[in-house]
Amino acid sequence: MKIALVGYGKMGHMIASCVKEMGHEVVATIDVAAKDATNLVASGDGKAVADAVKQSGAEGVIEFSHPSAVIGNLNALIPLGLPVVVGTTGWAAQEKEIAELAAKTNGIVMRSSNFSIGVNTFYKIVEEAARLFAEYSEYDVAVWEMHHNQKADSPSGTALEIARRVMAGNPNKTEMVTDAFHERPKANELHVSSTRCGNVPGTHTVYFDGTADTIELTHRARSREGFARGSVVALEKLTAKLASGELSRGKLYGMEDLF
Repeated sequence: MKIALVGYGKMGHMIASCVKEMGHEVVATIDVAAKDATNLVASGDGKAVADAVKQSGAEGVIEFSHPSAVIGNLNALIPLGLPVVVGTTGWAAQEKEIAELAAKTNGIVMRSSNFSIGVNTFYKIVEEAARLFAEYSEYDVAVWEMHHNQKADSPSGTALEIARRVMAGNPNKTEMVTDAFHERPKANELHVSSTRCGNVPGTHTVYFDGTADTIELTHRARSREGFARGSVVALEKLTAKLASGELSRGKLYGMEDLF
């Protein structure tokens, strides 16, 4: 498959390596700053991004840019009709807007806060654990995550998805709080806290804390490779399911639709 990469920072470079290792071809690398990108575009210039993808002959797109750029990129890319896989986080509030654009233009887009197979399995484990502990009022639950100091959004998209899974499993938690507490938390509030430091690829922990003990579930990434390889697998599966008719155009999909 011929693949265009929108966003060519550290993650983009790792995705490029995975694309080649997995037998595909990188036909364009598009970025606002990376000097080794095949196409340098001005910040916010969605048309230039779309033109670069069209001219490359790409059959699919992987977008790993920046929260400030992702909506503009998607508005330009989705109408091209190519399958677009999005790993940039920090735009959950605009998901409805992007789904409507896909429906209007017959585009195809798939997003995930984390493409790691391990993380997506972790989601299921967390949701089941939350369901089990919901029966016992003496156990409270909280989510904590830590990432490198270059990460632009906080909490991470993965942490927010983990929190959603906790709330799906435990109906007693109805409100997510991502700010610091300045008073005692209410019983229905789920605290999601973040730390930014050094070069940590990503650590996510869910705490179930009771009067007698604490149970911790942790996913710790050793490198970005799992995220990068997973995004290529996602594009492969998205393309295959479109071809087989399992998925249709005009929709915004998630990892649960592919795996």
